[in-house]
Amino acid sequence: MRVGYDAKRLFHNNTGLGNYSRDLVRIIAENRPEWDLKLFNPKLGNVKKYKLADNMTEIRPKGFFWKKLSGLWRRKRISKLTDKHNVDIFHGLSGELPSGIAKEQSKSIVTIHDLIFLEHPELYKPVDRKIYTLKAKKACQDADVVVSISEHTKRDIIKYFDVPEDKIEVIYQGCHPAVKNTIADGVKNELRERLGLPEKFVLNVGTVERRKNQEVIIRALKDISEEYKLIIVGRKTSYYTDVLKPLIDNLQLNNRVIFLQGLTMNDLAALYQMAEVFVYPSLYEGFGIPIIESLYSKTPVITSEGGVFPEAGGDGAEYIKSSDHKALAEKLNMILSDRKYREDMIARGYKYADRFSDNNIAKEWIELYNRVVNG
Repeated sequence: MRVGYDAKRLFHNNTGLGNYSRDLVRIIAENRPEWDLKLFNPKLGNVKKYKLADNMTEIRPKGFFWKKLSGLWRRKRISKLTDKHNVDIFHGLSGELPSGIAKEQSKSIVTIHDLIFLEHPELYKPVDRKIYTLKAKKACQDADVVVSISEHTKRDIIKYFDVPEDKIEVIYQGCHPAVKNTIADGVKNELRERLGLPEKFVLNVGTVERRKNQEVIIRALKDISEEYKLIIVGRKTSYYTDVLKPLIDNLQLNNRVIFLQGLTMNDLAALYQMAEVFVYPSLYEGFGIPIIESLYSKTPVITSEGGVFPEAGGDGAEYIKSSDHKALAEKLNMILSDRKYREDMIARGYKYADRFSDNNIAKEWIELYNRVVNG
């Protein structure tokens, strides 16, 4: 089988959509080495050290015109190229499909990760909301199958785009293999020394933005023992300067909150395993991969109740109202003080994480590709 992928995020996004793209393509490449995978990339990639497998081929624009207008190449030209390269099925990995794909010979699938721009419009500029809505709605119309990464997102797709339920498949996403390996103590100690990490800390991973709601963790930190620090890993936005920094100053927590960014996946995997607890009080997610990464890392998880979060955390996580810092502090104190409770959480979480294994994800995707291509 020849599978084409919109690989823009795979080559150019270091986090969320990029990680999803790289993990899925890697899983397919490993489990179907006889398949021919075509990665359509609008311009030279900048994700460091991404190595193509033997059954992958990167396809980039040719000629001055298309190289200069790489965005147009992605939107308009890829559809024609799917026929030229005899692609059986084209997969839009990040909520959009190239124009005209429905008229071409290849079948098509689109993955919809979330509709945050419709659920929480206040977080987006009006022009961005309009563009995202048009792209996602058109992709859902043109695709032979729409794949949602959660039941929660599936409900949103039906609600906002009126897509027939039988056109939508739910296939959960996995996570980077680095977090599934036990990190040696020597590696952890080297990281601790290199980054100046504290002995005991609570961890949060995600872009430092309003939707990720790191404010509630900082408020809860005031009500747990001072021996525990808070490490937040993610790119800073204006939310840091406008909200978090003044809050930290006001609560006199400057010596207890550490911000990090630009870590390698191996560094992050070690950090997950070194943390006492992982806290993720996000307001809205399409799925919440850091939750899965923490469960695999055998680190207890506290996250938001409702939405997609129970799908990601299952019975292995604890849940709070995302705005309730007092409840978060109570959960933290319980987990940090009760060793047996903490160990039970770890065991439940690790068992639940198995449903997101590479084997399970590969099986579902391979079955879907075959079914769509063969009718």
